[in-house]
Amino acid sequence: MRAMSQDVHGTPDVLKEVRLPKPVPGPSQILVAVRAAGVNPTDWKHRANGLFLNRLPLILGWDVSGVVEAVGFGVTLFKPGDEVFGMLPYPYGVGSHAEYVTAPARAFARKPAGIDHVQAGALPLAALTAYQALVDTADVRPGQRVLVHAAAGGVGHLAVQIAKSRGAYVIGTASAPKHDFLRALGADEMIDYRSVDFAEAVKDIDVVLDPLAGETRARSLNVLRPGGVLVSLLPGGSPDEEQRAAELGVRVETLLVEADHAGMNAVAGLVEAGSLHAHVEATFPLAEAPKAHALGETDRTSGKIVLVVTEPASAEL
Repeated sequence: MRAMSQDVHGTPDVLKEVRLPKPVPGPSQILVAVRAAGVNPTDWKHRANGLFLNRLPLILGWDVSGVVEAVGFGVTLFKPGDEVFGMLPYPYGVGSHAEYVTAPARAFARKPAGIDHVQAGALPLAALTAYQALVDTADVRPGQRVLVHAAAGGVGHLAVQIAKSRGAYVIGTASAPKHDFLRALGADEMIDYRSVDFAEAVKDIDVVLDPLAGETRARSLNVLRPGGVLVSLLPGGSPDEEQRAAELGVRVETLLVEADHAGMNAVAGLVEAGSLHAHVEATFPLAEAPKAHALGETDRTSGKIVLVVTEPASAEL
């Protein structure tokens, strides 16, 4: 099979196409012929400096949408020919930027019939992150006020939609040119972070979703109402964060996304209900993964970037 691999850490050009044996599914695993695979910030961070994964050579990619080609012993959820999408177990189950991948069957769900593989491949990691933050961790409820930082990004634009599906009033931070995009997603209020101090513009927030950390994480505590929760997607809380949170009567959680069969089924349900849609900023063939990484690292994209890994026989993915 073809795969994009790296032997060293560094810039996007360390990614090279290689030929490897097709993997064989073990017990409780499925072999998926990958049709499309999202590219996320964690991919280019791992490419550059290893982050959680210092082993080399390394094939990146956690998002996957494709077709089951074989199943290992004990698998009952799927059969060869089923279309599935899911997130490989993060971080150590990496490897979807290839023509085939094996992973636990329960990391997947059936791909909604109404979307193509590019859409499905854009969703798993970012949608699971948003779902686990807003639903499993914060338990967003109707009428609550939710602040989503970087709301036009991969996780952010899906978080806006998930929060709206829960009946929340959603405020998103993004640069002014992206406000129409957020409005179309259902955001109730937008803040231009370049010209407005969010900590002065909003208050009485029930839930903050913060993928930025640093100063944004620290200052977000001030906009929460007593009983509110800040869910951060990156480490880096200040030394006095726990004390400040206690004084304010709020909760701080740091989330690392997990592979989640139930969560993927919930994401699929939201897609089928018309409540969740991934915005795909750009697609690239597998061999052009370096270009996908370079675009992502500009920090100027909205939504997701997707690698088209295998072209099916028909014109539509």
